[in-house]
Amino acid sequence: MLKGDGRLSHDLDPQDRPPKDACGVFGVWAPGEEVSKLTYYGLYALQHRGQESAGIAVSEGNRILVYKDMGLVAQVFDESVLGTLRGHIAVGHCRYSTTGSSVWENAQPTLSSTEDGGLALAHNGNLINTPELARRLAPGSTRATTDTEVLAALLAQDRGQPIEDAAAELLPQVRGAYSLVFMDEKTLYAARDPQGIRPLVLGRLERGWVVASETAALDIVGATFVREVEPGELLTIDERGVRSRVFAAADPKGCLFEYVYLARPDTTIAGRSVQSTRVEVGRVLAREHPVEADLVIPTPESGTPAAVGYAEESGIPYGQGLVKNSYVGRTFIQPSQTIRQLGIRLKLNPLREVVAGKRLIVVDDSIVRGNTQRAIVKMLREAGAREVHVRISSPPVSWPCFYGIDFATRAELIAGSLSVEEIRASLGADSLGYISMEGLTQATTLPAERLCRACFDGVYPIPIDRDNVGKYVLEAKL
Repeated sequence: MLKGDGRLSHDLDPQDRPPKDACGVFGVWAPGEEVSKLTYYGLYALQHRGQESAGIAVSEGNRILVYKDMGLVAQVFDESVLGTLRGHIAVGHCRYSTTGSSVWENAQPTLSSTEDGGLALAHNGNLINTPELARRLAPGSTRATTDTEVLAALLAQDRGQPIEDAAAELLPQVRGAYSLVFMDEKTLYAARDPQGIRPLVLGRLERGWVVASETAALDIVGATFVREVEPGELLTIDERGVRSRVFAAADPKGCLFEYVYLARPDTTIAGRSVQSTRVEVGRVLAREHPVEADLVIPTPESGTPAAVGYAEESGIPYGQGLVKNSYVGRTFIQPSQTIRQLGIRLKLNPLREVVAGKRLIVVDDSIVRGNTQRAIVKMLREAGAREVHVRISSPPVSWPCFYGIDFATRAELIAGSLSVEEIRASLGADSLGYISMEGLTQATTLPAERLCRACFDGVYPIPIDRDNVGKYVLEAKL
């Protein structure tokens, strides 16, 4: 029996976790602005990408100060803390752990000392040659337990050359997914891996520049979108403006799951809003898996855009059949066993007068483990639904991700071992339909060769050495 430990937890049930991205990153160079507050709001906009810890590093030109802690952005920072973080450069991070345990020591930004000063680095993604990189560290120089610490230590270790040159030399040897923002006392840097697996964008302030994981964060701080940071590109930002340097040939493989689940709907990727893509996915889903029904309802809020598209395409009315408690899954004390048995009702509750006697189409974005969808089907039937047809706006998630999403074994994935019909039976649904890979890809308007689809098809754009990957790969060696 699991007992509540009194800590605030993002997970209502640790055994039923949705897919989670590695992190959100934010950087700003803006003399005359309150950069700590800009970073706070930027991280607030990126909170969905990581809820375990948050941190901000700032510099006024002479030294770097870092403040970080476990918890949500609003729990870690308040007015008094932000008031102490003064400077004209800042780097921020909100974390979900995919390498290294979820502990304070692994919170970011990571601070390292160089011959000339300091280096603060924040990372979104996951490296796949971390042990190889760690072996290049000077003996006894660090007890790194995350890929981010290894990167920061290697950059700081390259003495006798500017950080920009050290990064341009190191990054071509780094394999995996990395969108980085980092800084020394005077300069902001940003870099993206040659595949561009995780997003990273550049924005313009009236008195400076911003780099962030998503365009939504630019909107929140009043920055104008300039462009995406290109795969294999290193940016240097200081009083001279923005300088670009290509450190590796681009081979774009943007994460398809960003469109499905990870990115905010008000974010733009490759010139197309995520909301528009998700609505179009719903239309395709309706064409591929039609069914006679009385009402289309989403699993809030993850299935809402696709449910809108499904309803538009099918002509079946759209409605709200489930009500979400907005506060569960943000700050919630771990429930007792008695409360746990109520399961999904703490998050969602059906509107009985809406669903009773109806043939329902329930639209969600993905099925990872199946626990949530199974509970929803049961709950809707108990509320009087006559039929429950489940429609999923992604193909079956059948393969682990090694590039920054936390499902690392096929055993964790219901589609890793069961057929669609077996999953339908497990959920207790009258029918189950997933969008095809072709349908999802077409909705993004990007060609298939520019997307990483490994969690759906098992084709990894960067070859994986299974013996050198895993969340605790460095901790196991200590």
